[in-house]
Amino acid sequence: MKQLVMAERFCLIGHIVSMAFGLAGLLLVLPNPGLILSLPASGQTFFQWSMAGGGVVYIVLGTAAVAIYAYRTLGWWRWLAFMVPSVFISLGSELLGTSTGFPFGHYGYLSGLGYKIAGLVPVTIPLSWFYLGLASYLLARTGLNSEEKPSWWRHLGAIALGALLLTSWDFVLDPAMSQTAAPFWEWKTPGAFFGMPYQNFFGWFGTGAVFMTVAAILWSKKPFANQDAYSTLTRDASSTLTRSQLNLPLTVYLGNFAFATVMSLAAGIWIPVGLGLLLGVAPAVTLWWVTKPASASAALNLAVNTATANLASSETSRKTETPVASVGVAQK
Repeated sequence: MKQLVMAERFCLIGHIVSMAFGLAGLLLVLPNPGLILSLPASGQTFFQWSMAGGGVVYIVLGTAAVAIYAYRTLGWWRWLAFMVPSVFISLGSELLGTSTGFPFGHYGYLSGLGYKIAGLVPVTIPLSWFYLGLASYLLARTGLNSEEKPSWWRHLGAIALGALLLTSWDFVLDPAMSQTAAPFWEWKTPGAFFGMPYQNFFGWFGTGAVFMTVAAILWSKKPFANQDAYSTLTRDASSTLTRSQLNLPLTVYLGNFAFATVMSLAAGIWIPVGLGLLLGVAPAVTLWWVTKPASASAALNLAVNTATANLASSETSRKTETPVASVGVAQK
């Protein structure tokens, strides 16, 4: 399990760093061709590669970080029960949207996000729906305590709040990414909201709500199963995530929101950022904060179990070394 934690952290750090490099390339290097020309041939090649594949890298790393996190904290069933519906339902919505204009409006993807399925939707797009969708849903579900005190209104509230957090991220991301110097998609029929049709937000909210509903139904089929030994020790007996276990979902959400915010502000787009802060960041941080921290008893159990494990390890090492020493004496 320790290797999984290390891999998760590596992917999360890589995800954030790649977004920072992407911002530097889009906002500093690309608008200044002189900087590119001043680079050596290898530097120019690297910049071309980063512009062509940087979007793929940060999405893949974000997906990997959240997938590992979901497996070790939720168990393989709940991980796949969310990932599979979110990927395929969002892909269906995107394919429908790019070919018919429903449910998002008339738009099309350009280059920079990887291979396109059916020549329409980059394969990375459904992955981004998964990792931002799961981060949003976990914050909402845990903040409303839907796991420990299940009721229909808590579950519906978690789905609605999760879909709202996901849509609020798009408030900020979509205007900037479709109007930057190197856009990743374009609106064939520009709308009234900074180039986007209002229909787009209903499409985002509806798509997120659908796959979150499917996941909630599938999750109800199997109890919460935490496979992470560390998390099991620090988690209360109530079978729900603690505040510290929501650090990764919150980090992923805020990191991606920050990326979109910088892009929007650089383009002089302020109103979507304000809406995103009000309807996305503020609720996300509040939901994280109201989630109960690990109890003192859980922390004590962790300390006791850690000490016991260390003692057992030391005892095993001592017993292993003793025969070696004996053999050495006998040979003399």
